[in-house]
Amino acid sequence: MASSNPPITAPLKSRSETEKLLEKIFRIATLAFAVGIGLILFIIAIVVFFESIPAMQQSGLGFLFESQWDPVRNVYGALPVIYGTLVSAALSLLIAVPLGLGTAIFLSEDFIPLNIRTVLVFLVELLAAIPSVVYGLWGIFVLIPLIKPLGFWLHENFGWLPIFNTAPAGPGMLPAGMVLSIMILPIITAIARDSLASLPPELRQASLGLGATRWETIFRVLVPAAFSGIVGGIMLALGRAMGETMAVTMIIGNSNKLSISLLNPANTIASLLANQFAEASGLQVSALMYAGLVLMILTLVVNVLAELIVNKVKAKYS
Repeated sequence: MASSNPPITAPLKSRSETEKLLEKIFRIATLAFAVGIGLILFIIAIVVFFESIPAMQQSGLGFLFESQWDPVRNVYGALPVIYGTLVSAALSLLIAVPLGLGTAIFLSEDFIPLNIRTVLVFLVELLAAIPSVVYGLWGIFVLIPLIKPLGFWLHENFGWLPIFNTAPAGPGMLPAGMVLSIMILPIITAIARDSLASLPPELRQASLGLGATRWETIFRVLVPAAFSGIVGGIMLALGRAMGETMAVTMIIGNSNKLSISLLNPANTIASLLANQFAEASGLQVSALMYAGLVLMILTLVVNVLAELIVNKVKAKYS
């Protein structure tokens, strides 16, 4: 007759003093690293702020709304570069978000065999490893000549629109936005794909079981469920687009004149800093620091807005 007594299990051993010490050291180290990241960001912001005080005292908030940048007469206005930063980043997102999200859906679903998907994932992620100066050279010698006929066509047929009311001059906002979209595409695609792949399979099975089609399941169930991760990837890409320097500097034209036309040369805050900081002196250094501070604030505002959007969508689908 089999015994009904439960099997005897060995008692759990208490952790040794060495293990407790190592765990304590690990917790302290991770806390120090986390605090250190915030401290570094705070120090950067403080240094930039104090260096920009002379320009603030001279220009005040007018710095944000003036269009003239003249180091000879110590007149500084950042409106053209602020406009260029926002428009180039928005244009890149306009191109990269649909393309990146569509690519992520294609690579996370079983549309093609796994071995082909693996190769495509590698190729997409390889775009992130290309140096920005190579993107700039490719933009100068390949993209600008390639889209110049498109620019003339847009000007001839849609010149009544302010964004196409000038003939293309070669370097300009449009090629800069297109190059930026290619540069941020791997970030959006990789994070959106990981967000979709990490969803529990029960979501897809339940949706299909209720009679939804495959595309209804993707766009009405899976994408909303992975929305927070997708938006996080878009915000990282936006930060890359707003802060990108070398590639944009090489193909945007570096013109400090405010122009609504996407076919005209323009400038961004990052390009302005790259072009002028090495030779700047006196009040010009402070004005450039002021522009850098504005870029930091713009990035902070964008991230706060993204967090609000994510929380609102989470509340809707929770």
